[in-house]
Amino acid sequence: MPDVDRDHAWLLTVDDAPQSYVDLDDPTHLEFEYARRLAHVLDLAAPEGQPLDALHLGGGALTLPRYLAATRPGSAQDVVEADAGLAGLVEEELPLAPGSGIRTHRADARAWLEAAPGDSADVLVADVFGGSRVPAHLTTLDYARQAERVLRSDGIYLANLADSAPFDFLRSQLATFRAVFEELLLIAEPAVLRGRRFGNAVLVASHGELDTAALARRTAADVFPARVTGGEELRRFVGAARPVDEPDAVPSPEPPGGTFGIG
Repeated sequence: MPDVDRDHAWLLTVDDAPQSYVDLDDPTHLEFEYARRLAHVLDLAAPEGQPLDALHLGGGALTLPRYLAATRPGSAQDVVEADAGLAGLVEEELPLAPGSGIRTHRADARAWLEAAPGDSADVLVADVFGGSRVPAHLTTLDYARQAERVLRSDGIYLANLADSAPFDFLRSQLATFRAVFEELLLIAEPAVLRGRRFGNAVLVASHGELDTAALARRTAADVFPARVTGGEELRRFVGAARPVDEPDAVPSPEPPGGTFGIG
C-alpha cells in the first residue's frame, strides 16, 4: 500500500520501497539519483525556460512533473498512473499548485499511449514500475514504436530502468529502442555498468542529436556521478541482444532486497 512519510520532507513508499520524494517548498530538489539524471536530460531538451509538452507514463508523487512545471513554466503535462489508490493519495496529501499545467489520468500506460495523438509530445518520460519491476507490456518493439509515434520529430524518450549483470533486460531494451530511434544514450553509475551491483539506468532515445558532452558534465558533477554511454561503446554493450517482440516480453528483474533508497 502507498504511504507518505512526513518526517523527512515528503517520502512516498509503496510496499515498503521508496517510490518518490517531493519537497513542496522546492520542487526543483530531486533526492533520488535517477530523478536527477532524468532532469538533466529535460534541462537540455530545449533552451532554458522554454515550455515543453510532456507525457509521463507513471506518476508516483509527480516529482518530475512538478520539477518541469517549476523550471519550465507554461509546460503542458499529462501524467498517466494506473494505481488509483496511489493517485488518490497523492492528490489528497500532495496537491498540485493552481495553474501547474499538470493533468493526471488514471489509466494503463500502454493503453493511454496507444490512444494518444501522434506528434503531440516534446518529451516522453517512462517511469512505470509494478511493485519494483517494469511491466512486460512496456518493454516491446510495438511499445517503442508507439512512443516514437507520439513524440514530435525532435522529441526525446526517457526511461528509468533497473538491472544487474549480465544485463539481459537492459541490453534487450537498448536493442528495442535502437531499432526505432536513431540516437541512443545510457546513463548509469560505473559500478552498475561494471556489474558490481543492481541499480538504475536511464535510457535516452531520440531522432535528433543529443548533447552528450553537456549531459556528461552534469551527470559527472552529481553527488553520485554517472557515466553517459553512447555510440560504438553502447553498441558493444548491447552486443547480440535483439528487440523484444510481444510474445517474448518479460518484466524487468526483481531487485535484491534493500536495493533502492534515497540518494
